[in-house]
Amino acid sequence: MEQELFESVDEYIGNLLGAEDNVLKGALKSMKDTSMPGANVSANQGKFLQLLAVLSNAKKILEIGTLGGYSTIWLGRALPLDGHLLTLELEQANADIARQNIIKAGLDPIVDIRVGKALELLPLIEAEEIGPFDMIFIDADKPPYTEYFEWALKLSRPGTVIVADNVIRGGKILDDDSHDEKVKGVQKFNKILAENKHVTATILQTVGNKEHDGMAIAVVKREC
Repeated sequence: MEQELFESVDEYIGNLLGAEDNVLKGALKSMKDTSMPGANVSANQGKFLQLLAVLSNAKKILEIGTLGGYSTIWLGRALPLDGHLLTLELEQANADIARQNIIKAGLDPIVDIRVGKALELLPLIEAEEIGPFDMIFIDADKPPYTEYFEWALKLSRPGTVIVADNVIRGGKILDDDSHDEKVKGVQKFNKILAENKHVTATILQTVGNKEHDGMAIAVVKREC
């Protein structure tokens, strides 16, 4: 009963403030053909990410985990015409779907998709000196979340906003004896986040169409 209420409120908010246009609806529909159908953020979460990008005056955004490009579109629409969004995707098939969605959104001039293992691509990005990025969104495989966060810090500047999705996992993070690699990955990440002196951070619980989860939000400190 509570989940039905959460979903109804999510729909209410979305209809008021986060309505999807045909491009976003098409991207959402295409998710069924990705390797992880339905793993995208919700419309309200996409709008939230977009607002964070606007609030941080982002011109350069790094996304770790493209999938079908749904969140990429929300983030890309926050950028100025001379902005740049670099998104990393493990699987070529997912990247091909995302690229078509990004083209339909008219964002292909400012969005660059790179395919491969993120932990292999991130050192190359550092070497190319593409950063620092103004905002970094982490929404990929959970076991290496801590490593992604460490790379996010390397590619940041003071004031950079770092967001990591799916860090509550229906409350399973409270189970210290969990053998779930995804849970263990975010447990480790959450602990490292709390201990890191270079950011100020919190975690927001989320409910709604994506059930019970949470987003970690960190800002790189101006003085460490």
